[in-house]
Amino acid sequence: MNELELLREWDADASPLTDTVRTRARFRLHQAMQAPAASTAVSRRPLLRIAVAAVAAAAVTTTVVVAENTGSSPRTRQVSATTVLRGAAAEERKLEKPIAPRDDQFIYTKEIIKETPVGGGRSNTYVDESWNSVDGSKRSYVSELEHAQWVPPYQPGQSDWPPRRWSQLKRLPTDPVRLPIALRGGGAEPDYSRPMKADEWPIVQFLLSGLLRTPVLPKGLRPAAFEALATVPGVKVLPGRTDADGRAGIGIQYVGRPGTPWADGKRVLLFDAKTYHYLGTRDQRKAGTVTYEQWSYVADHAVVDRVRQRP
Repeated sequence: MNELELLREWDADASPLTDTVRTRARFRLHQAMQAPAASTAVSRRPLLRIAVAAVAAAAVTTTVVVAENTGSSPRTRQVSATTVLRGAAAEERKLEKPIAPRDDQFIYTKEIIKETPVGGGRSNTYVDESWNSVDGSKRSYVSELEHAQWVPPYQPGQSDWPPRRWSQLKRLPTDPVRLPIALRGGGAEPDYSRPMKADEWPIVQFLLSGLLRTPVLPKGLRPAAFEALATVPGVKVLPGRTDADGRAGIGIQYVGRPGTPWADGKRVLLFDAKTYHYLGTRDQRKAGTVTYEQWSYVADHAVVDRVRQRP
């Protein structure tokens, strides 16, 4: 799924977003980030207004006690959000395999999404397979909740988040200190000499969590994103969570100021309780009057030569 899901939730009665509208909304979000003092009017997309006026949450240094099943006698240990996220970065560095896709290739991803109506009801499982053009010069084939469609090639000035073009991902720094600074500018030339401000962290954590859901990233970028997220004020750990397949895990959640779209706890990143390996995401989506609890994870990914080619 992508970051435009929040836009749907804030305007649930609107018609489904087309690719053109999605692209325009993403681009306007980036423009708003570049000029946080601007007073651009946005009539039907409250998230963009909030992105401009976002204020920082108070820092949360939550530490929880996690039970470990060692057989005869369970043990407990204290775990903080920083410990989980830095552990996830170390696990990713150990497991990641660098790739160098050609511009004429496609990034194939297979995502499993399981969702259940909040309050009870039948659960559904969706298998989304997508093929994204590496350089954006070819049509991509993208699926959301098993609704697949062709996405036209990129046009000059077009922007999205997370970036689907490999060249955009490669430009992001793999230093966890520089990465948030690069993201706060929304594509503008980063000023690494200026420290992060308190009111810049809410949108940066939103972009970091979206980046982490991208299945294929250049070497070092995902560990940097985990470590950068560990420095965000307002990130806390949630024990006793399970992923889409019922595996025991720990959740990481951003707690913003009440009333902001980041304070509602809808998005939770899930990690293995022992290794801190990233498992997937828990989120919500709204369709009409029904709100769905949604779990998702990437089951497979690869670099392929053509659309609908599988590894």
